[in-house]
Amino acid sequence: QVQLVESGGGLVQAGGSLRLSCAASGAIFRINAMGWFRQAPGKQRELVATIASGGTTMYADSVKGRFTISRDNAENTVYLQMNSLKPEDTAVYYCTAQRKSTGSYDYWGQGTQVTVSS
Repeated sequence: QVQLVESGGGLVQAGGSLRLSCAASGAIFRINAMGWFRQAPGKQRELVATIASGGTTMYADSVKGRFTISRDNAENTVYLQMNSLKPEDTAVYYCTAQRKSTGSYDYWGQGTQVTVSS
């Protein structure tokens, strides 16, 4: 099994920054890409950013130019640097990992709350 533990959420004013971290442990050999999703109250979970094991990244249009995803393979950790935060970024942010055998994002963290005040 793979365990994902997020940290770094909190309350910040609009225009501020936060950095989320996600540490993976357990059967690391089973995972390929890692990423972040978020879910705001009353809305569906949506993709924020992903990063492949080789470093290729992908971002949702709503966060391009403001968020940066990075990965430390030696530490099995993925980061999400969030700058120029907006109230609409308020959500629970979930770390996820892609299972090699299925290609699906089957592993999830418990989530960390990010609240951006106006």
